Amino acid sequence: MERELALEIVRVTELAALASAPWMGRGDKNSADEAATLAMRAMFDSVSIRGTVVIGEGEMDEAPMLYIGEQVGNAEGPEVDVAVDPLEGTDIVAKGLNNALSVIAVAGKGNLLHAPDMYMEKLAVGPALVGKVCIEDPIEVTLEKAAVALNKNISDLTVMILDRVRHESTIKTLRKVGVRIKFLSDGDVAGAMAPAFPEAGIDLYVGSGGAPEGVLAAAALSCLGGEIQGRLMPANADEFQRCLQMGIDNPYKVLTMEDMIGTEDVIFAATGVTPGEILGGVRYLADDRAETDSIVMRAKTKTIRFIRSLHFLPNKEVLHKVRKLQASSEPSDRMIRKLTKEMEQAEFSQSAKEASVITNG
Repeated sequence: MERELALEIVRVTELAALASAPWMGRGDKNSADEAATLAMRAMFDSVSIRGTVVIGEGEMDEAPMLYIGEQVGNAEGPEVDVAVDPLEGTDIVAKGLNNALSVIAVAGKGNLLHAPDMYMEKLAVGPALVGKVCIEDPIEVTLEKAAVALNKNISDLTVMILDRVRHESTIKTLRKVGVRIKFLSDGDVAGAMAPAFPEAGIDLYVGSGGAPEGVLAAAALSCLGGEIQGRLMPANADEFQRCLQMGIDNPYKVLTMEDMIGTEDVIFAATGVTPGEILGGVRYLADDRAETDSIVMRAKTKTIRFIRSLHFLPNKEVLHKVRKLQASSEPSDRMIRKLTKEMEQAEFSQSAKEASVITNG
């Protein structure tokens, strides 16, 4: 993949974050997610890829845009798999909490796992624990191995886990063993990434969360030198069958990084919507400006870029169109068709002007 693609991708996450940020604390997670999705889908038209969404907002009959199988990009670049979460942490934004992100991962065609929308058991670690722990071990054994590898007392380890009823048994064990626990209200991707950032102070991320988010986290950790192991948790026969339909022959096997993202290059980009351990959130400044905090990484080079951008909001045409469409109360599928048509007309008009300059010059 072209290295310039990394900066193109982060422009998409920036706009999705800017679109959803005004909904922070307003108790409307659906509108926040809709705004991010509309903005992300529109911005993808400017990205030089021939992309296929393999992880997105749902199946074609469930989502009007960024659905699994949808073609994105301007059809002029490399053929790639695309995984997106326009707003990872919809409840976070609605409640005004921390760690909401807009996230994209891009890899060569056929490399990203088509993860079904179900729970995945996860164990994520930073570079110091890669290859040192195993998701199949009891959690007590995992903690003992981690303490030895990190040269720490078990009581000095910090484990991050989603604060969920389904984790009650694991939490009891963690407390019995005596580790420090940092609870996460939402934001599974940010949680899995945290052990790879020393400043976050997290040694391991454990528990279950969404399978699609596991693949996005694997993309990020491949760039950061960390590791995630996963195991799907089909809840019934229908979910088991769905795994088989998506090409996963053994839904209960341990999924490695290679299973989730392949062995080739991966680009990962995320922009903070609300502040978190890794990224700051969208900040509104004087004079119609807003600040975004993003990270964009590439597995092949292990280059990690933190990008602080200042945006002059009156010039964000897509952003204004998204807000206008949301205010119109039109169905989402009609919104995206209208927005896409307007973008195409704008691009055609600009191309015509450039051609006129060349012809008359």
